Amino acid sequence: MVRELSHYVGGQHVDGTSGRFADVYDPCAGQVQARVPLASSDEVRNVVAAAEKAQPEWGAMNPQRRARILLKFVDLVNRDLDELAALLSSEHGKTLADARGDIQRGVEVVEFAAGAPHLLKGEFSDSAGAGIDVHSMRQPLGVVAGITPFNFPAMIPLWKAGPALAAGNSFVLKPSERDPSVPLRLAELFTEAGLPDGVFNVVNGDKEAVDALLEDPRVQAVGFVGSTPIAQYIYATAAAHGKRAQCFGGAKNHMVIMPDADLDMAADALIGAGYGSAGERCMAISVAVPVGKATADALVARLRERIAGLKVGHSLAKDSDFGPVVAASAKERIEGYIQSGVDAGATLVEDGRGLTVDGCEGGFWVGPTLFDNVTKDMAIYREEIFGPVLSVLRAEDYDEALRLCSEHEFGNGVAIFTRDGDSARDFASRVQVGMVGINVPIPVPIAYYTFGGWKASGFGDLNQHGADAFRFYTKTKTVTTRWPSGIRTGASFVMPEGS
Repeated sequence: MVRELSHYVGGQHVDGTSGRFADVYDPCAGQVQARVPLASSDEVRNVVAAAEKAQPEWGAMNPQRRARILLKFVDLVNRDLDELAALLSSEHGKTLADARGDIQRGVEVVEFAAGAPHLLKGEFSDSAGAGIDVHSMRQPLGVVAGITPFNFPAMIPLWKAGPALAAGNSFVLKPSERDPSVPLRLAELFTEAGLPDGVFNVVNGDKEAVDALLEDPRVQAVGFVGSTPIAQYIYATAAAHGKRAQCFGGAKNHMVIMPDADLDMAADALIGAGYGSAGERCMAISVAVPVGKATADALVARLRERIAGLKVGHSLAKDSDFGPVVAASAKERIEGYIQSGVDAGATLVEDGRGLTVDGCEGGFWVGPTLFDNVTKDMAIYREEIFGPVLSVLRAEDYDEALRLCSEHEFGNGVAIFTRDGDSARDFASRVQVGMVGINVPIPVPIAYYTFGGWKASGFGDLNQHGADAFRFYTKTKTVTTRWPSGIRTGASFVMPEGS
């Protein structure tokens, strides 16, 4: 039976009225399991109106009371974690364990955001001038929006919403239409936690809904995660309409393996970081850069051994290492990249095309794929594949490896595996990438640091979560105060000075 989904507005489910729908698939079976409405511009404007109505009372609430509601929400998510993980897996295709990690990393940012009473404190200067005090305060923007991707249907919405709500804003979420059920369930849990109606809303849609959010003058800020071309479009369009924007795009994350590295540890890290979640992560390692021929030969041999033992299967099966990709179009795109690598002359060590899973023959399956002898001019190196495809690009020395990581168009994440502290320290200092791992393959910062890439991977001055999130979702007001002392000095026509 195909489920009919809805929007979530003003604390309740609302049926779509546009007459347009998108199919939501079970990636393991390749079959439609739900239909989600695609909002019209008018529907989006109604959602924004509900958010605008709810914001003043929420924004005026004591930050500690807002934090208590967020912590109650965390308790409810933990209560329903197994249900949420199963729902997420059923629409995305990632394994249950991976789905739990998706939810948990989102919850951690909400927990951090519950520190809003401290994070929203301003500054105070006593006697900045004769009898004059100065203080600053952080105030909410109003209505803000998040446009989030399919690959983390719980984590990224919570990365956006947690700090935004804690800071006193109301929030409109436009999740991916490929896996919208978990965002809708999160909205229900926010309501159950005591969040006032209209403070958190979910509107499902496509480009029409996105453009309506970008063009609505009541929306003060937009956060986005997705591909680089769309990130650029949203950033430019938001700026043209006077909005703040933080937009995160594509990635091509390298992992440098030095000759002194523990190669077994490095190979294990590559297998998990390259093929976990079928490679559908913006922080997945998609390029291995072994330094020196001996390192490369030994690494590729270890990767082949480990790939042979991988289990690709149903997302709910406990022994699956990873499941299907999210859609038939994703499978087609990934297989096209594999063929382009073959055509360009790369060595296809392991071919993931043509994989079938017993009982799930219609699913969107792509097996682990490994290329060796990849070069900088190949599309499989230049472009983001977003699938279980790992490319080995051999470097002659450390300097060449460093240049490869730094000169690539994308600058999201990077890692180096080495036992040498000098190499690690130099690499971390000089590499032109936003997030660096040292013997850590997926260097996603913990909730109280910020997440963000450089170059074509990120657009905007402030990153996600951490202290940057509160700077992004608030505006600073500075107040200069003097109380009359009974002494009248007359009018002054001179610019005030701090002295």
